Amino acid sequence: MDLYFSPLACSMASRIALYEAEAPARFVEVDSHTKRTLDGEDFHAVNPLGLVPAIRADDGEILTENAAILQYIADSFPEAKLAPEGGMARSRLQQWLCFIGTEMHKALFTPLFDPSLPEEVVAKTLEAGDRRLAYLNDHLTGREFLLDQFSVADAYLVTILNWKIATPVDLEKWPAVHSYYRRLKKRPSVARALSEEGALYAAEQERRKAA
Repeated sequence: MDLYFSPLACSMASRIALYEAEAPARFVEVDSHTKRTLDGEDFHAVNPLGLVPAIRADDGEILTENAAILQYIADSFPEAKLAPEGGMARSRLQQWLCFIGTEMHKALFTPLFDPSLPEEVVAKTLEAGDRRLAYLNDHLTGREFLLDQFSVADAYLVTILNWKIATPVDLEKWPAVHSYYRRLKKRPSVARALSEEGALYAAEQERRKAA
């Protein structure tokens, strides 16, 4: 399969999941500004919205949307046990994927990437984010992972929490969340993804300066 990604974007969660599953994949980098792959392909031909991640399966079928892709990876490599098989446990996984995608990714972090955001809007965004982080902190207190073991939801959450490096979100206010983030950064699949995509992000910034 082909994973279309941009360095340190939410698509890194799929890279982490693939590394956890020790699954073969071709990683196709998409420039987040030009929406073209590094070999010149127009990414809009893959996903008309121009958003990563996207996966092209071995049969050529395209799948988009982070939560769907993460569950597809988990189901494609069941031996890695990255998602419960069904029942309430699977619904809990979907609950956390929805929470991360809507309450953390889109509602908290995405607005804060806008440098033109007025200070009062930043303050309100952080205030609302504190309620979400308090909820997450309560859940993670005394827990190692979001579910009973590492899952694709953890791959997504640690990816999003890593965006604190580019925003005013202060994880240290939330001890359980901060401990979780620091712990998961040391997990081999996460550490590998962070190292590789960090280098790719730096290279992307250099290309833009030179353009």
